[in-house]
Amino acid sequence: MTSHKKNLDQNYWDMQYIDNNTGWDLGKVSPPIKEYIGTLKDKNISILIPGCGNSYEAEHLLNEGFTNIRVIDIAPTLIENLQKKFKNNPNIQIILGDFFEHQADYELIIEQTFFCALPPTMREQYVSKMHQLLSDKGKLIGLLFNKTFESGPPFGGSQSEYEQLFEPHFEFLQMDLCQNSIKPRANCELFIEFQKKDLK
Repeated sequence: MTSHKKNLDQNYWDMQYIDNNTGWDLGKVSPPIKEYIGTLKDKNISILIPGCGNSYEAEHLLNEGFTNIRVIDIAPTLIENLQKKFKNNPNIQIILGDFFEHQADYELIIEQTFFCALPPTMREQYVSKMHQLLSDKGKLIGLLFNKTFESGPPFGGSQSEYEQLFEPHFEFLQMDLCQNSIKPRANCELFIEFQKKDLK
């Protein structure tokens, strides 16, 4: 495990699931992401959910008829649970692994409490990896915290920070304060829809 991951390594995240210490877990698909999924016409697009947690977004996608979903997380206990939950479903692939070592090509990546779980020192790496994993004109959509926290995870941030961070790699189609967040996160979430820039 490289030093920049501090103590937020595989063992740390696995213990959160073993101890059921998952305060970030909404117990359902986040309303802004659910609303966005409702606008998608092509049910066969390739979708990745990194740092997937209990994968309510994936469950919703499957219920809506999407056929090409991958979820990835570093916590073995969680992945074991997901394999049982989605047993024998050919439309989802469940991967135990490190997002930063993952290699594939996606038309859509869904961000839901993964970015904020990473130490801020890894944010530039996150942006370049997202860019690498997306196909031409691929999109990164989801939620980022629009607030700061005394310590993390979660690690927060501001719209101006995110603009500076993502602008070299992405076109901003949307970055707006959510109007339909769950109550505890009201006025604290930005909905993002970023399209991959061609850097050639």
